[in-house]
Order: sequence, then C-alpha cells, then structure tokens
Amino acid sequence: MRSISSRQRSRILELEEAARPLEPDTGERDRLMESAHAYAQRLLNELPDRPAYNHDKSAAAGLRRLRIGADTLPIEALIERVDESVVRPGLLPSHGGHLGYVPGGGIYASSLGDYLAAVTNEYAGVRFAGPGSVEMEDLILDWMASLVGFPESSDGNLASGGSIASLIAVVTAREAAGLRARDYERAVVYASAHTHHCLHKAIRVAGMGEAVRREVARDRHFRLCPDSLAELVAADRARGLRPWLVLGSAGTADTGAVDPLGPIAEVCEREGLWFHVDAAYGGFFALVEACRPLLAGMERADSLVLDPHKGMFLPYGTGAVLIRDGEALQDAHAYYASYLQDTVESEWGGRSPAAVSPELTKHFRGLRVWLPLLLYGEAPFRACLEEKLELARYFHREIEALGFEVGPEPQLTVVTYRWVPESGDANAFNRALVEETHRDGRVFLSSTTIDGTFVVRMAALAFRTHLHTIDQALEVLREAVERLEAHPERWRPRVDAAKARG
Repeated sequence: MRSISSRQRSRILELEEAARPLEPDTGERDRLMESAHAYAQRLLNELPDRPAYNHDKSAAAGLRRLRIGADTLPIEALIERVDESVVRPGLLPSHGGHLGYVPGGGIYASSLGDYLAAVTNEYAGVRFAGPGSVEMEDLILDWMASLVGFPESSDGNLASGGSIASLIAVVTAREAAGLRARDYERAVVYASAHTHHCLHKAIRVAGMGEAVRREVARDRHFRLCPDSLAELVAADRARGLRPWLVLGSAGTADTGAVDPLGPIAEVCEREGLWFHVDAAYGGFFALVEACRPLLAGMERADSLVLDPHKGMFLPYGTGAVLIRDGEALQDAHAYYASYLQDTVESEWGGRSPAAVSPELTKHFRGLRVWLPLLLYGEAPFRACLEEKLELARYFHREIEALGFEVGPEPQLTVVTYRWVPESGDANAFNRALVEETHRDGRVFLSSTTIDGTFVVRMAALAFRTHLHTIDQALEVLREAVERLEAHPERWRPRVDAAKARG
C-alpha cells in the first residue's frame, strides 16, 4: 500500500485543525449551553409579561445585517439577535395568549428530547441503522392506535405534521383502490366546505388534481351530513363515476366541529369507500372520557391523522398518520435501493419508517413524544385537554353576555363569534375588531369566513392558556368594541362615518 506523503499528511492535519470549532471541548460546550439555557429560562419567565402578538414586524429585517457564512459573533450576541428578530416580531407561539389558529405546544420536556435527539443524531428512518429509535416510534404509534381504537394490524408513521401525514394517507387510499391515471377524472372525493385545505392539497400533490370534488351539505352545527353524502354517492354511481374517498373531520379548523363519524363510516362501509378522518386537532381529546361519545366512529376510519403538536402540546413538527390496514400502507410506499441491501434483513425484523413515508432522511422526532409521556404519564395531558374544553365553554357563555353574537356551543375548544353593530357593515366592523386586537397584542385572536359572514375565532389549546388568559381576552374584546364604536371612521367608509357623526 502506498504511504501518505508528508505534504499530504500536513495538509490533512491542517484541515483537521481548521475544522476543530465544530467539535468543542467540555468547557466550551458548558459555556455554550449556559448561554442557551440562560436565555431559555429568561424567555419562559418573561412570557406572561410579553405580548402574544407584536404587530410591528420590522425587527425581522435585522437578520439581514448578518452575512451568513462570513460573519461570526459570540453566542450571546447571536441569541440576542434571535430574540429581537425571530421571537419578538409577529406571533409568539409559546405564549398562553395564542388563541388564534389551533395552537401548537412546546412543553419543556420535549425540548430536552429534541436536544438529545440532535446530540445523538440517531437516525430514525431505517430499522437496521437505528433499531432503538424505530422501536420507540413503533411504540408511540401503537399507543396512538390503541387510543383511537385501531386494531393491532394497523400501521403508521410519525411525520412532520398533518400535511405530510395527510399525503401519506391519500397515496395509500389511491393505491388501495387500484386507481391509475386513466381513472383519476372519474374518481370522486367527498368533503364538506370546512375540510382542511391540506387534504385538497395532498390530493393534488398525489397527482389526482383531476379527481371530481363533491361538497357535502352541512347541518346547522357545520357538520357533514351523512344523508347528503349517501345521496351524492348514489347520484355519482348513476353517472358512471367512481366514488372513492370521503374526508371527515374530528375538529375542523374553522369552528371545531366534529362530523358524525359513526354514520359516515356506515355509508363508507356500505358503499366501499375509503374513509379518512382528519383528527389532527381533535383526535387526542379521546384521552378525555367525556369526549369519547363525540369521537365515536373514529375507530372505523381507514386512515386517520393526529397532530401531537396540537393535542399533546408538543413542539411544531410532530404529526402522525395511522392506517387501519398496515399492509396497504406498506404496499403503497415501500421502495428499496441496492445500496441499502444490508438494511433489508435485520435481527430486529419489521418494516422501517422510510419504507412507509416520503421521508428517507427521517428526524428522530419520537423522543420528543416518548420522553414527556414516560416522565408524566397520560394524566396531566388529559387534565390540560379537559381544562381547555371548560375554558371554551366559559368563553362562549361570557362573550355572549358581553353582547356578541355567538356560533354553536363548542364541541371542542374553538368558539366563533362576532359583534353586530346597530348600523353599518358587520363584516367590516369585525375585520377592524380583529385588527384592533392585533394592535393590542395581549392575546392573539384570528378570524374566518363562514358562508360569506366574517367571524372571529377563539381557539383554546395552548397548554399555557388558563382562566386568567380567557378573562384577559374578554377584556381586550370589550375594550376594542368600545373604541370602534366611539370611532366609526376606523371601520366604516368615510361617507357612512360622516353620517354617523351628523
């Protein structure tokens, strides 16, 4: 074997020395960790006093003053830049006042799981390489399947969120039905107007943008009507179309409505349709005994999506898909390559997550789920979910007492409401109302449009949202209405405002 030249040896050692900052020693690791931990502690301690929403987003541009790859700064300065340009502008998702979109979580124990996952850099895509990380994911999926009532023959995947999880489900449904490109324009998808848009996107990304879409009627509580579904399916069969996929919801983003899952499942089973349930928001309420009847029928779905970063209060980037027929999941997604031939047979056996997902490079996200569950058990998660249910009911009652027009009694933790002024455009008033709350910033509320009516939403799911948060939201809304009624020029066209003053 040819020996290395002294020149080459010197160059290699020189490069090794230049790369040494990437492998800090014990003392440097302690120093870096001390700075990061100090900031985390300060942020968490200051959260109640920080605004939930900062309307001024100009500080984000401060990131551009640092040239990536060229500038270097001490860790303290970089953390300060993160705080000023990333954490402070816009929405603060870790804040208990995040009452807008269905909130994500961020419990502290999960951050430690993420830290350990990054330090160990365990690979969770192939069982041969990471048997422990894959086994941990399997155990988590088994726990979720048991929670929702899926059989032991089911399978699933921990994904980055509901969107990728939905894509996995749609592709599995497509392959299980044996659909090919020539069939797409005859295949029919049934959904309500409040079905989450990520599912429609998943259908398009799966190559089925030509599929026929049918909007199923809703009842007065915004739930999909099984009778309407059955009528549409019968009519489509008579037209020579191919009814294929039904999209149900266990908690819609707009109103938090839970579709009648049992009766929908009966239609699907009778007609041979794939039944998918979007339980990204509402699925984990199965932990609360009182919610079990509401979610009955979820266990009859062919595929189901859950978002632990919602109902389990974990950091963003934690979704899950469950498929009733585990073999269908594997048949739809399994691919193998010759360079991975060593990984096919392992003493551990079983399939690898990379074989049932678009992800080959797969983050070890199981640790952020496993660690808090083993630290605390189910009980505090159950209590937190039940607390949010009570807070939503309390808000619904109190906001009506303030004079707001309210939507249906909340099934989960989303409440819709609006203020109806004595005269003028109610939609314009409520758009201005949302803007007023954003400028206030103490809490963050959002809006949606239902059948042409602009309504305001309150979604209580952040684990730091408590009774005092809801009372503060009520105060913010009351004060905002008073300001807008005192200054109609803020929401009415100038002519209308002048008339009001005259």
